[in-house]
Parts: sequence; structure tokens; C-alpha cells
Amino acid sequence: MPRPITLFTGQWADLPFEEVARLAGEWGYDGLEIACWGDHLDPNRAATDDDYVAGRLAILEKNNLRVFAISNHLKGQAVCDDPIDQRHRDILPDSVWGDGEPEGVRRRAAEELKNTARAAARLGAKTVTGFTGSSIWKYVAMFPPASQELVDAGYRDFADRWNPILDVFGEVGVRFALEPHPSEIAYDYWTTKRTLEAIDYRPEFGLNWDPSHMVWQDIDPVGFLWDFKDHILNVHCKDTKKRLNGRNGRLGSHLAWADPRRGWDFISTGHGDVPWESAFRMLSAIGYTGPLSVEWEDARMDRLVGAPEALAFVRSLAFDPPAAAFDAAFSAR
Repeated sequence: MPRPITLFTGQWADLPFEEVARLAGEWGYDGLEIACWGDHLDPNRAATDDDYVAGRLAILEKNNLRVFAISNHLKGQAVCDDPIDQRHRDILPDSVWGDGEPEGVRRRAAEELKNTARAAARLGAKTVTGFTGSSIWKYVAMFPPASQELVDAGYRDFADRWNPILDVFGEVGVRFALEPHPSEIAYDYWTTKRTLEAIDYRPEFGLNWDPSHMVWQDIDPVGFLWDFKDHILNVHCKDTKKRLNGRNGRLGSHLAWADPRRGWDFISTGHGDVPWESAFRMLSAIGYTGPLSVEWEDARMDRLVGAPEALAFVRSLAFDPPAAAFDAAFSAR
């Protein structure tokens, strides 16, 4: 059976949920990965309100869509981040921000992640995608020097904050899929390995594979799939285009998206440097049968063009493996 292709609604949260569902259904998507911001999904309400959950499911059904995963990237970011500052004020609701006292923000964000697990279970979704934040991302430049003790403390902080959240995920039968990403506790191969070790490879915790964040770091996204094949819970189809010409670099130079002086940009699926066919073949090889979620991010392409085009691109390459080996016929009698 073909893997379902869904649309991640995070970059569409300025539109009403009903409108995004209508568009996705008309384009032919199989479902939505619903973001917990805008009016798309209130996880605190969905955790307890039967009528609210029924209403969201009715909107999906009306548009021939299903939900396989929901996302709470924004609140997850605040669970471990240090510092908590104006960047978080810009992305968090008042219910999480409160008075802005950092530890209070982290605590309220953690409680919402617990409710996000409960909401996912009530919607019939098995996965919550998102970020964890990190108390040690600020040390990534390694100057002033960060001791090994400081780094180790960051992984302990992650485990201490996320293990109680993951206990709730385990109780309701839902898994959390961290998207390895700069500014998270896991952002490349080795930090992903260290993150999984920090929580003793808990089954409630896995990975949301998004190759766009690996390409500009020169990490092999296909090899990453193989190495972490037992932990891939969700897939984001998003692309990156590199323009490293000797002047511009990987860190972006504090330039806005799509500025031609940047060293790379996120770009609509199929227009960048991600080796998509190899990636889809590897997903088949590792037995991944979950959703392929199109995440539209392209500062030079209208999303009403990019989203349906990306759907067609992914569908053209995400073919199923054959039912029998091609050389099986050689021994037919």
C-alpha cells in the first residue's frame, strides 16, 4: 500500500483550519500533519473536549483526509531552551509565556506537551512531531570554551525534563518524534546518537527525518536513515538549496531567507539538493510505512503553487517496492 502523503500545516496556520483542509483535499493529499498553533489544533482543549475532537475529525472527513501525526514544535522548543527570551515570546501563546519567568515558561511548555500526547491519542494519531529545545545549543561555536561537564549537564537536563513528558506518551500509546535540527538537543549524527543514549533509547521517543536540515550541514541524509532505521517515526519532505560560493557560509550571515547572499535556503520539495529518489528507496529498504509529510518552506515560491507541485513530485518518486525480486523470473520453470 502506498505511504500516505500529508501536508504539514505549520506554515499555513495564518489560514483557518477548515480552509487548509479544503485546499489539501482538493489537491489530493491523503491527510494533514496538524500543527498545534493558529486555530488548527488546541492540544489542551483536544485532551479533554470530546466535541472539539469530533469537530476536527469531521473537517478532515469532509475533505477526504486523515490525521497520522500532529505537531507541537513551538511549545516543545521552550521545554529545554536556555535562554528564554524575546524569540520565545514571539512564538508562544500567553498561556505558556505567562509572566515570562524562564523556568515557569519551561514548566508550562512541558505540561502542554503532555496534553499534546493525550490530544493525539484522542484524534487517533500515533505520533507527535516537534522540537525539544536545548540548554547547550548556545555553546555550539565552542568559544568561550565549553567544558565537557557543561555539555554533559545539557544532556542530563534534556533527560530530566523529557522523561516525565515521555511517561505520559507511554501511558496513552503515542510516540514523540524529534526533528534533528540546529538549536535542538540533536542536530546532526553524533548529537542524535547522544540524545537517544541520554534517555536509554526509550520506545516512546524517535525521530522525524527532515533532510533539509542535514544537507546544508553536509550530513548524508540517506545514510542517516539507515543508521537510525529503528527510530524513524515520521518524514518531512522539505528541500534545501546550497550556494556556497566562497563568500557566503553555512551559518547564514544573519541574512534574511532568499537573500541571494545567503549560503543556502530552504526551498520547495524537489527544487533543491536533497537526493529524493535515493531517500525514498532507503525508506523502503528500512521498512518505513508511515506518512510522507510535505513541509512547504520557500521564500521565492507561492505556497499555493509549491504545495500541489510538491505532492505530485513526492508521489512520482515514492513508489512501492516490487512484490517479487526482479531476478526471480530467471528460475521460473
